[in-house]
Amino acid sequence: MTTPRHPAPRHPVAGHPVAGHPVAGHPVAGHPVAGHPVAGHPAGFRGGEPERAARLEAALADPFDPANPHGHLALLRADDAREVPEATETLLAEAGLAAEFVPADLGGHLRDLERLARILRPVFRRDLALGYGFGITSLFAASAVWTAGDDAQRRTLAGVLSGGGRISIVHREVAHANAILRHELRAVDAPGGGFLLNGRKDAVINADRTDTFVAYARTRAQDGPDSHSVLLLGPQPPAGGQIRRLERIHTPGMRGARFCGLQLLDVPVPATAVVGEVGDGVSLALRSFQISHCLIPGTVLAGVDSVLRQAVRAATADRPEGRPSRRRQRALAGVFADLLACDAMAVTGLRALSLLPEDAYLLAAAVKYTMPDLLRENLEELAAVLGARGYDRGPLYGGFQKLARDLPVAGLGHAGTAVCQAVLVPQLPTLARTTWFRSAEPPAALFTPGAPLPVLDHRRLAHSGTDDLLTASLIGAAERLSARAGGGPLERVLSALARAFVQELKVLRARCAALPAAGGTAFDPQACALADRYALVLAAAACLGVFEHQDAGDAFLADPAWAVLALGRIGRRLGADVPDVPAQAEHTVLAELLQRCRDGHSLDLYATQLAG
Repeated sequence: MTTPRHPAPRHPVAGHPVAGHPVAGHPVAGHPVAGHPVAGHPAGFRGGEPERAARLEAALADPFDPANPHGHLALLRADDAREVPEATETLLAEAGLAAEFVPADLGGHLRDLERLARILRPVFRRDLALGYGFGITSLFAASAVWTAGDDAQRRTLAGVLSGGGRISIVHREVAHANAILRHELRAVDAPGGGFLLNGRKDAVINADRTDTFVAYARTRAQDGPDSHSVLLLGPQPPAGGQIRRLERIHTPGMRGARFCGLQLLDVPVPATAVVGEVGDGVSLALRSFQISHCLIPGTVLAGVDSVLRQAVRAATADRPEGRPSRRRQRALAGVFADLLACDAMAVTGLRALSLLPEDAYLLAAAVKYTMPDLLRENLEELAAVLGARGYDRGPLYGGFQKLARDLPVAGLGHAGTAVCQAVLVPQLPTLARTTWFRSAEPPAALFTPGAPLPVLDHRRLAHSGTDDLLTASLIGAAERLSARAGGGPLERVLSALARAFVQELKVLRARCAALPAAGGTAFDPQACALADRYALVLAAAACLGVFEHQDAGDAFLADPAWAVLALGRIGRRLGADVPDVPAQAEHTVLAELLQRCRDGHSLDLYATQLAG
């Protein structure tokens, strides 16, 4: 028996500290505490909202209040001026947010990535550039050191972050490069040992606000898996040479984030600065970048949450009983279902990194590969709903144009997609021949958002596994749904949808098995198209997994309506032979969306209380 949803109580939080630290000068009286029990989410629901996420949401306060120094209007004005929102960065620093990027065994708060994504969503819900510029990129830089660094290196970076500092990542050059990925550093053996580092990068985030860099530098002239190494520079000044910060780069999106050029001239680097071993750079990138592959989608979807909320406001303004017109209902319900599908995939990936770190490699790449197209399509649908309001620059609707500019810069553009494609495509023949329809199902904990997780062990992250965590779950779910007797109309449609995706996987198996062996498929157009289809099948599997492992804690997620609508939309993207989505599913999803917007609940899997 499911629990009905009711509006959550609101609680004053005047003077409440954020993340255990007082935030002076930021009164938030009258705003609700995010994460207090939501209807359908009783107290203690899967551990509840992380306390620091709740306090951060409350301290950032009502984003639609034009007088709020951390609201949409202030953040939009800073973006227009290409300035860092200093008042909000000060709040985040006083909140100790940087400690969230430091592993618990080094004195920080980082235990698992699902929890970290929930703590960061209040920031990303308001401004992607703020989330990146304040410090999530520090985590991406430090991840290589958390993964393979020695004790001294790990303590050094933990001290930088715990002291409120930043760490910049200097990427290696890759194909399909944008400004962030263009050019690279080169390290040659120095006469007295260690290396001399030279080169330049066009755009390094926060390069002018830090003295600590994790650099992927070429240490071997020939290309290959051992061509690059990871070097830790700083925080102490180098013994010689020059580190030049070049002019600031004005990016088309995330205009408040600070990107600038970086040039190194004969900078000596001791041998102790090498993270792992010489030549480990590519391997470390493949291992540690799994974190960004899941965490970026798991945070930026909070920005789409905000835009969907704006579209609901536009569609219901001055409407009878606050209901959108019939022609807007389908778009709004569909985007909400897509957002839940994206969250199901992102959360599954984030949880896999703690639960099954040796086997999360392909899933992490698929998360980053799938979500950009889904989110871009969603923004196009919401643009039609917003109409002329989509060009508004005020606090109510101004976030739409900003998000459309920010998403490509936030790692969801072509370059990020190409990197993940290069991970997935070469594995397709092996998966088809040895894995699909043979793997065992993953544990149920993979699909239970908010359930306790083991502490993330970066050192266990691998990049050589070819196990497929979700296709086995898809096949098992389809069998269980087909065997379920006495289900209603939506259960029967969901069962048919699950079978359709299993059939799609069978077609993929036949077509991928006919591809050349790994190594010859990276730029094969047919293989790239098959990777697109495979990633969408995994998205459907994640939705089914989350739906199937619900209990009475959330009446809406335990209802098949959202999964039916989400899978129906994914199936249409594939051009698969899927049943029509019943009107009942769309009505149920729309009703939930409107209720959450009225009550101020987030439009993700957690439905937590928001400020404002």
